[in-house]
Amino acid sequence: AEHRKIGPNFNPQVGFLERTDCICDFADATFKARPEFAGVREMQFEGFIFHAPETRGVVQTQEWQTTFRADFHNGSYTDDDIVDVFAQRLTLPFNIYKNVNIPFGVYNWTRHQFTYGTPQDRRMTVRFFERFGSYYNGRLNEFRVRASYRANEHLSFSAGPQWNRFRLPISNGNFSVVFGALETDYAFSRFLSLSTILQIDTANAQAASANIRLRWNYRPDSDLYVIYTAGQKFASLAAVSPAQFYENRLAIKFTYSWRP
Repeated sequence: AEHRKIGPNFNPQVGFLERTDCICDFADATFKARPEFAGVREMQFEGFIFHAPETRGVVQTQEWQTTFRADFHNGSYTDDDIVDVFAQRLTLPFNIYKNVNIPFGVYNWTRHQFTYGTPQDRRMTVRFFERFGSYYNGRLNEFRVRASYRANEHLSFSAGPQWNRFRLPISNGNFSVVFGALETDYAFSRFLSLSTILQIDTANAQAASANIRLRWNYRPDSDLYVIYTAGQKFASLAAVSPAQFYENRLAIKFTYSWRP
């Protein structure tokens, strides 16, 4: 359990603070069991509640959730949110997608989640994720698949497509966003590795982006990184609806550690 009160004029100076002007209360409880069911190693039930009004007592955010998890003897698992109830107050319109804006006001929604992962000690692993329910007075369905394949001790591949289907009762509120990533990792040795990531995100004007990273651990606690990135970038993270631009960027990071 946790209780925090943050005044409206508090300035953290350094570090990160989610929000100010908040009386934040959080409580969590977890129950674990190791039943005699065939194939089940451990079952877990968890529930939490988060209540965060302003110091004047007006609720800005509230959430409560119940979760069921199970680990199986063969290494597979399931992680399911039975119910996730959320309340949020928007004081400004929320730009959720391109020219789609959710009006300010108070919103309540309920969502559910199902996740299953295959045994993690296999050469190929797959994870399925489905979340559905109400969302800002409408509906949102999320479906993801994450597959990884280790060809040998040096080479591995992973792919992760994701589909989000929005049905919102506002202008242009029916749309879908597709996101996916294809990653390749190659280890020349324990000290030298190369990673490439290709991504697609239909929420961006330029949907495709790429990242290539070379890492050389030339001595203990000392590394050389060479990173090339091509893709969309926000002009500002502070703006409500920041502009985007396309960039090609090459970065080199060198670290050297020693003992005095």
